[in-house]
Amino acid sequence: MRHCAHRNGWVDIDDGVQRCEDCGTRRFTAYGALRPPGLPETVTPSPRARGRADRSAARLISRTAHHMCRWGFAA
Repeated sequence: MRHCAHRNGWVDIDDGVQRCEDCGTRRFTAYGALRPPGLPETVTPSPRARGRADRSAARLISRTAHHMCRWGFAA
């Protein structure tokens, strides 16, 4: 498989789809097809939801570190 740096640029082939002039790789710049119509562009979670997500991530990280110690990966 050849590695392409896409130096010659991208050509618009469709609405939200571009193609590399050298290798033909397609990239999708608009993901509207993945989102149902009528949804806002960005969703801002509430401060309570952000705090819950932070605590959940911290709990997951602490459990992972604990399990790695039990596997013998930590000195």
